[in-house]
Order: sequence, then C-alpha cells, then structure tokens
Amino acid sequence: MLLATGALILGFIALMWSADQFVNGAAVTARNLGMSPMLIGLTIISIGTSAPEILVSFMAATSGHGDLAIGNALGSNIANIALVLGVTLLIAPIPVDERLIKKELPLLAAITVASGLLIYDNYIGFAEGIAMIVALVITLMVFNYWQKHPKPEGLSSAGDEGEAEIPDITQNKAIFLLLGGLGVLLASSKMLVWAASEIVRGLGVSELTIGLTVVAIGTSLPELAASVASALKKHHDMAIGNIIGSNIFNLLAVMAVPGIVSPMHIDPSAFARDYPIMTGLTLLLVFLTLISKRPRILGRASGALLLGCYIAYSLLILTQP
Repeated sequence: MLLATGALILGFIALMWSADQFVNGAAVTARNLGMSPMLIGLTIISIGTSAPEILVSFMAATSGHGDLAIGNALGSNIANIALVLGVTLLIAPIPVDERLIKKELPLLAAITVASGLLIYDNYIGFAEGIAMIVALVITLMVFNYWQKHPKPEGLSSAGDEGEAEIPDITQNKAIFLLLGGLGVLLASSKMLVWAASEIVRGLGVSELTIGLTVVAIGTSLPELAASVASALKKHHDMAIGNIIGSNIFNLLAVMAVPGIVSPMHIDPSAFARDYPIMTGLTLLLVFLTLISKRPRILGRASGALLLGCYIAYSLLILTQP
C-alpha cells in the first residue's frame, strides 16, 4: 500500500510535467507546419493521449478479458466529457469555435450513435471491428479535408489564440518535447493505473466495473493533463479538440480491437447502462455549446454540471451489484 501511494504521488507529478512539455511541443509544431490548433488537438494530441486505451484494450482482448476492453472504451469517453472537460472548465473556461458546433461535435454525435448500432446485440465481431477501423480512416480523411478547405465565414475561433503561450524554440526541440513529453505522459499514466489498481485490489468488483472506473480514469489522465495544460496556456482549440478526437478514437479504434483480436459477447450492462450514459453526455455537451451566449464560452457552471454527472455515474456503477 505504501509503495502504491508513493507511485500515485510520483506519477501525478510526472504526469503534469510531461503534459506541459507535450503541449508546448504540439503548439510549436502546429505553428511551424501551418496546422490549426483544432486539427492538432483532433489528431496528434488525441491519438497520442489515446495510446493507453489502445494498449489496455489490446492486452485485455488477447488475455480473454474483452469486457475490460469495452468498459475501458466506454468509461474513457464518459470520463473525457464529464471528468476531463468538467475539471478543465472549472480551472479555465474555454471559448468554443463556431466550427466546432457545425462540424466536429455533430460528427462525434453521429459516430457515437453509429457505434451503438454495432454493439446493440451485445456482440462485437471481426466485421464490426473492421467497420470501425474503416470509419476511423474516413474520419481522419474528413479532418484533413476540413483543414485544407476551411470556410472562413462564421467559423472563426471564439478564443484569442494570438494570446496563447507558444515558446520560441526550434522545430527539432519541439519534436523532442512532443515525443518525449508523450513518452513520460504514457509512462506516468501507466504508473498511476498500476497504483490505483493495487489500492482497490481485492474489493471483488467485476471486470466491467474496473474497466469503467479505475482503468478508464487512469487511461483518461493523459487527456486530462493535456487539456488542462492547453486551456491554461490559452490553446483552447487544442484543449477541446483533444477531448473530441480522443472520444472518436476510442469509439472507432479502441472498441475495434477486441472485435478484431478476439470476437466476443459483451456484458449486457455495457449497452443497457453505460452506452446510453455516454451518448447522453455527448448530447449534453452539444446542448451546452448551443445554449451558450455569443461569444460562445463553456464556463465553470458547465464544468460543475459535467463533473456532477460523473460523480453521480461513478456512484451508480459502484453501488450496483
């Protein structure tokens, strides 16, 4: 227990430091390559911070623990919206790009609904897994198209990226910070997951519950650290783009792994309880952005609401048999 507690503290310190370096590297890379901060968040940062989910899903599927993999994917998406975005908004309110409301958020909502159609029968097989991967490739192509063919009218950023902190460093150093920060970010997250798992071991909870709570929160720590660091540095597009991109990646890549590696039936409660909650939170996020006054800003009230939803959800799954 003492070793696990020490690992928790050390892992948290390493997590916050590496997130800061990772965001600095991403911001400089975006500026030097002419990529928008939103695209960096939707792709490079979201894929990088979703690496723990991919690793956990693959290891769980190959070990015959598919419910852990599915629970990790659904739980991580719930944690990304309710916990990660909730905490981020409490720390630093985020201006919302009009393009986000018209493009990225509707795309996330559509993918969320479509993924439910693939698992409604509580089974995920090879065909479903391949369909998700194909959808992921198409989504990345769509992101690339939007980057190359922007529509300036009414789609300007609501935030002031000109005031964002972008270090004056070379591209080589930026790449080093990006890759090195990501490496420490993933390693510290793994340390935190191990420590948390050690602390709760022996409680007799199900694999699905462990995946939805300890593992999901642990693998969402990179998103939390990267989003908070981005928001504090005023890289608002990267902060929310990271969350949207990570959720899309979880649905189309993380959930595809058990289907491709080891087709299986999944715990019925995953679709009956956890999927509707994930979908509801996604729609709640869309609603919160739509009702926000111009200039659209997701503030601390929205953050408190989202975080309250996560606390209620956690109590629900922990108190159910």
